Amino acid sequence: ISMSVAVSQHFKRINNPHKDIKLEKTNVLLLGPTGCGKTAIARHIAEYLDLPFAICDATSITEAGYVGDDVESILLRLINEADGDIEKASRGIVYIDEIDKIARKGENVSLTRDVSGEGVQQALLKMVEGSIMRIPYSGKRKHPGTDMQEIDTSGILFICGGAFDGLDKIIRGRSEKSSIGFGAEVRSPSSGKDISEVLRGTEPEDLIKFGLIPEFVGRLPVT
Repeated sequence: ISMSVAVSQHFKRINNPHKDIKLEKTNVLLLGPTGCGKTAIARHIAEYLDLPFAICDATSITEAGYVGDDVESILLRLINEADGDIEKASRGIVYIDEIDKIARKGENVSLTRDVSGEGVQQALLKMVEGSIMRIPYSGKRKHPGTDMQEIDTSGILFICGGAFDGLDKIIRGRSEKSSIGFGAEVRSPSSGKDISEVLRGTEPEDLIKFGLIPEFVGRLPVT
């Protein structure tokens, strides 16, 4: 029986018209209030697939050159979880918590440098998209005399999660338009759907209005 299964699987691979199609990773953005299980979902997925799993807090990351952790510290944590095996770490899962805390304050670009908000989003772009990242062997910051190691992030799944407090108001403001006249439906703005149902209607424009930059939203296609 095992032989017949192996043969049938072999011929399926041969006759597969889509065998030249290469599927790339699809990063995920999790929305939900504190305590709803966002981190637990990501952790159980990593345990089920037996992959190295690293959790980091976005609030501790700053733009390179400022006080705080660089974005490369995320990958260093993943490598440590893989016991230093770069190849194993390059197929791991990274969960970035509190991603909503690095939203820029308003849609307009700030005149001052936002090193813990928009600056972090800019620094995360290449890493989340998939590229060759150079990180120090130790947890120290990069400088000219530091020994570096390289890791390809194109196979690392990035799951970002956050409560996004206030996003439901943005969604309601877009979807629940008021009307006037004799035939208008009379209802209070807060009636009807609860917050979980409202968040299911999240569009990229809502996340951008909340404070995420368009480039970063585009690298998290699944919400």
